[in-house]
Amino acid sequence: MAPLDLDRPTADISVSPAMTEDEALAALNAGAAAVDRAADILVVGEMGIGNTTAASALCAACLGGTGADWAGPGTGLDGEGVARKAWVIDQALARHPAGDALHTLASLGGRELCAIAGAVVAARLNRIPVLLDGFVACAAIAPLAADAPAILDHCLAGHLSAEPGHRKLLSAFGLSPLLQMGMRLGEGTGALLAVPILKAAVAAHNGMATFAEAGVSTETSHVD
Repeated sequence: MAPLDLDRPTADISVSPAMTEDEALAALNAGAAAVDRAADILVVGEMGIGNTTAASALCAACLGGTGADWAGPGTGLDGEGVARKAWVIDQALARHPAGDALHTLASLGGRELCAIAGAVVAARLNRIPVLLDGFVACAAIAPLAADAPAILDHCLAGHLSAEPGHRKLLSAFGLSPLLQMGMRLGEGTGALLAVPILKAAVAAHNGMATFAEAGVSTETSHVD
């Protein structure tokens, strides 16, 4: 796959769209191309500074609410910083009316968020289950879920992050996190820690004998 053009910043979402739709589509396609069609599972994650603002804006646009409803401390903002983040999100929501998934990602997202969304779509098309990471990774697919809720049918939540909006987002998705450890690092770490749980569950399911195979009688006796 071609690398994302991360050296070229996206625009300030409070004054203009983050990207053109062509730029967003290129990032979506790059994410889709990165998926190994033979994979057993796709674990998505991200790393960046400031992308919880974009993630919160995507959530507000797709699920409703204001900047204050979704903005959190991210990597350590104080109360004033969170209030400033909420203001930026409200400015962005007022400037960019709701649209389809591509329009929303282009208006409010980032290239890494578009790439995650593209990877999740590619996994769906190739029947590969997806293990989601924290708030930002989940917010990346909020526009997809708003357009087509069935996109979540092959997704599991690896963990619940410490970012306040993540619990609300997972609730809206109808997903229960496998782990709750107060992590906020991102980078796919929480989802990766949940992989052994999935492996154990699959092993137990595939290796469990039925009553018939184990010679267990299903007949019941009654004593008067």
